[in-house]
Amino acid sequence: MKGLHLTADLYRCRCEPAWLTDAARLGDWCLAAVASVGLAPVQHLFHTFPASVEAPGRVTVTVLLADAHVCVHTWPGEGAVTCDVYVCNDSIDLSAKARGLMTALVQRFQPEWTEQRSLDRGEE
Repeated sequence: MKGLHLTADLYRCRCEPAWLTDAARLGDWCLAAVASVGLAPVQHLFHTFPASVEAPGRVTVTVLLADAHVCVHTWPGEGAVTCDVYVCNDSIDLSAKARGLMTALVQRFQPEWTEQRSLDRGEE
């Protein structure tokens, strides 16, 4: 059950606002980003939460991978995004692909600053 779990909290994102509110646009981009690093999507869910008086609707994009998952959650009112990329490293080490995907996600949103973490999962 070896794996790598990467997380990023993105603050004051300077991307176009639609990247934080358009689930289909963001989801399609995530599928392309997954493919570009050589990971295999097997299913996905793109969801927009209803807008409120205080803020536009949040978006959640989840892509189930053959070897794990990627999840993106947006908070357009705050210009914030959280990203998770997890890969299983059972038979082949996918760590470089996971890191490449996380880099692409961070660059997509153009945050003023990030807090990123890396966690090795399972036994060596």
